[in-house]
Amino acid sequence: MYPTLASLLVMTGIPPLDLVAADDLFSDEERAIRDTVRRFCAEHVRPHLAEWFEQGVIPARELAVELGKLGVLGMHLDGYGCAGTNAVSYGLACHELEAADSGIRSLVSVQGSLAMYAIHAYGSDEQKNEWLPAMATGEKIGCFGLTEADFGSNPGGMRTTAKKDGADWVLNGTKMWITNGSVADVAIVWARADEGVRGFVVPTSTKGFTANTVPGKLSLRASVTSELVLEDVRLPAAAVLPKSKGLSSPLGCLNEARFGIVFGALGAARDCLETAIAYANDREVFDKPLSAYQLTQEKLAEMALELGKGMLLAERIGRLKDSGTLRPEHVSMGKLNNVRAAIQIAREARTILGANGITLEYPVMRHANNLESVLTYEGTSEVHLLVIGQALTGVSAFR
Repeated sequence: MYPTLASLLVMTGIPPLDLVAADDLFSDEERAIRDTVRRFCAEHVRPHLAEWFEQGVIPARELAVELGKLGVLGMHLDGYGCAGTNAVSYGLACHELEAADSGIRSLVSVQGSLAMYAIHAYGSDEQKNEWLPAMATGEKIGCFGLTEADFGSNPGGMRTTAKKDGADWVLNGTKMWITNGSVADVAIVWARADEGVRGFVVPTSTKGFTANTVPGKLSLRASVTSELVLEDVRLPAAAVLPKSKGLSSPLGCLNEARFGIVFGALGAARDCLETAIAYANDREVFDKPLSAYQLTQEKLAEMALELGKGMLLAERIGRLKDSGTLRPEHVSMGKLNNVRAAIQIAREARTILGANGITLEYPVMRHANNLESVLTYEGTSEVHLLVIGQALTGVSAFR
């Protein structure tokens, strides 16, 4: 049913990222990880994406197990069955996963950089031993409950509460737009307690916990998005993430996940550009290839320019992370620039494909729709602009 024409398109020029000699930026090991993930996506993911997107479903549990075998779940964490790769390798894996689909990268990102990272960074030894090995293999799936329907960019206003009742905690509230929520075995839930925001490890089988799939999405359709409802969810004292103190803890997790987007969004952009180049070479207009027209080459060159600049920025941010000198404003700059560039590339690539560009026979409109979500989740453009502005001026403009 899908896609036949697209699979016949062949690029005859150089890959777009060769314009900045991107391969030279990375070590042999980093390139090997990238290529392994690219092959996995080609064999196990890409053949099914159009169908998953059209139907709005994804075999998340089966896919998680395969991604666990691949070794990408929590790959940048140390111990507990995780590979312990460097940040750049993780970024390149995200690049290839999102070149397939943003929803696939989101599954991996939420699992590893939000749920697993929260336990790894703030959890007890018991929590780490109980959950991380099974999450690394994909046997157990996690989600991250921070955002609420009325509190996205301002998570400090959350209404979800955690009240002490003897030695137990009782949680009440709702979380919205939660990736992996209705397939998760464990939810990392952030709630307001008397002493401030605290994190909790909540098995989704706990009485009073429900997860409802969000219907009617026009973006990230090959991804599970849910609402979490907590009604008198009673948890033992051991459910608290003991090292989580205040809002800085969940925001630290978000910075981990945003890093993956810096590389990931460019994967979607690269896939759109490569599709547009191949299509333009194959498509004849007025008796010559579409790629032979100056206006088409201008579009392709401009897209390649933005893609290359984005990759140089991503690599630099990855090296800063690996050196331990990464700051939040670095990640904000990367996400802001690279998602903006990716959306523009997707839209421009669609114009080259004409009417074919709006079909699932090609990946371009699917990527464009997905990137509209990537633009606003884990920090809107407005928020990242203010983070950068605060770094430049020393003055907060959030309030």
